[in-house]
Amino acid sequence: MRQGFNRRHLLGCGCGLGAGLIAAAAMPARALAAAPSSKKTDMTPDQALKALKDGNANYLTDSPVRSAQGRDRRIEIALGQTPFCVLVSCSDSRVSPEILFGRGLGELFIVRNAGNTIDTTAMGSIEYAIAQLGVPLILVMGHSRCGAVEAAVNVVQKNTVFPGAIGQMVEPIVPAVLSVKDKPGDLLENAVRANVDRTVTRLRSASGPLLLDPLGSGKLRVVGAAYSLDTGNVDFFNEA
Repeated sequence: MRQGFNRRHLLGCGCGLGAGLIAAAAMPARALAAAPSSKKTDMTPDQALKALKDGNANYLTDSPVRSAQGRDRRIEIALGQTPFCVLVSCSDSRVSPEILFGRGLGELFIVRNAGNTIDTTAMGSIEYAIAQLGVPLILVMGHSRCGAVEAAVNVVQKNTVFPGAIGQMVEPIVPAVLSVKDKPGDLLENAVRANVDRTVTRLRSASGPLLLDPLGSGKLRVVGAAYSLDTGNVDFFNEA
């Protein structure tokens, strides 16, 4: 009886040993997957911009989108990201950058707020993406019938006062409205573009080296765009 017990015991140990060997064999792969990555995108600013344009073109035609997502992609970028664009856009629920450009996990470094403006927090996020992640492109994107820009229009035209922090949020957009209030065309849509242009100009003339150095060397571009809620088209402008 004792001999049989020993045999069974050894068999049990053998099973455990086999499982242990299998686990050990798998460890290097897991260790590699868990190793922090310092890899950065190898895209140029022009290539990054083309990727966005191509993605929106596919979105417009309902072409199949093969964006990087799912479990394998999540594991791949768990400890390191390689975004190729900082996308400054509005918080509007109808403006989802990954969908509009057919991009997936880890490809867009998105800074969103109502009216796509830049405060200290947004600027710090942008500078981090450029300096630490090596992002080659900043896209500032407004959209048609933007509620935040419309609020700024109401401030200019009707002296509207908004409650709470909403008024402070709208203040940076007011100069854009004033710059186009006497121009022909729809004031709101003109102001949307003017608001984007002001932000693009501010980023291009940033006082700090974190943006100025890569801009000066051609490693970074800042481009403006406007998204149409009606057509789904992203109109790129101020690409210089």
